[in-house]
Amino acid sequence: MTDSQAHPTGGSAAASTGAGQQAAAYSALGTPRDRVTLPVDVFDGTINTPVMHQAVKAFLANQRQGNASTKIRKYVIGGNQKPWKQKGTGRARQGSTRAPQWVGGGTVFGPIPRSYAQYVPRQVRALARQSALNTRARDGAVLVIDAFAYDRPETRRVHALLGRLALVGKKVLILTDGVKRNVYLSARNIPSVEVMPYSDVSTYHILWSDAVLIESSALGQAMDPLAETAPAPSERRAARVAATPPRPMQPAGARPKGAKPKGAAGHAAAPVRNPATRAAGTHATKPTAAHAPKAAAKGTATKGTATKGTATKGTATKGGAKKSAAKKPAPKKKKGK
Repeated sequence: MTDSQAHPTGGSAAASTGAGQQAAAYSALGTPRDRVTLPVDVFDGTINTPVMHQAVKAFLANQRQGNASTKIRKYVIGGNQKPWKQKGTGRARQGSTRAPQWVGGGTVFGPIPRSYAQYVPRQVRALARQSALNTRARDGAVLVIDAFAYDRPETRRVHALLGRLALVGKKVLILTDGVKRNVYLSARNIPSVEVMPYSDVSTYHILWSDAVLIESSALGQAMDPLAETAPAPSERRAARVAATPPRPMQPAGARPKGAKPKGAAGHAAAPVRNPATRAAGTHATKPTAAHAPKAAAKGTATKGTATKGTATKGTATKGGAKKSAAKKPAPKKKKGK
């Protein structure tokens, strides 16, 4: 007996061994609960791969806008006049400069705006959706949440739930019982999380996700939520600090790899640019506390401001007194008329 004879769905349907499948259940804060039995009318173990492929292909095709457009020769501006006469020139006959063989001419068989929509029958879509759910249930990626009772949007609650379920960084699909705006707004800022009603989920979104979180009331098995409260910010911070591994101890006097040596005052010895040389673009430095002995040996007047100041180039250093004592040249007398 073939697979198509054993299962009316046809294709490569797997054996219906999923009757009475169970899934792990959690609270809205990630506390484990007793496992629940998934409804048999949906989770019956049927997996039809060709039908899922058809549904996903149609979904992606329906996302295309189909607005690619090119112009044939009659839509290109210009080319109304014949380039040259028909005979006598020795060249090939041409009727328009907007012909396809001309640069700037029209396009032959180019894309035009059209619809790429594909129609899939309703029963085929339902079978593909059911097959996708059974695929995730077979992999143990279907998790049941008792209730998403969010009184206000809070991304921290969804992120904490994903952390308790070890789903941070994975693609997560959250299916709620009807439209719940607060849950959608809470997970909207997380790139790898998608929220939608259980009745609107498609085959593409189920196969896209790594884990599917389904609200219990959406499966017709409402669970009473646990009486628990979210931890305070101080408790979350303490738990995060406790989970952080301690840093290794370093011996006294050792500095981390790549750290710069520090000066006498305990700060990194950095060069101090001289204001006099800053305008010239040089990197001459002033003597700091670390270079105090060398500066004292050579004298501060040698490399200080007095070196390039008026005392060095002034009258006192280069015989300014002699020049001042010398007689100034007498002014030339003006010749009379």
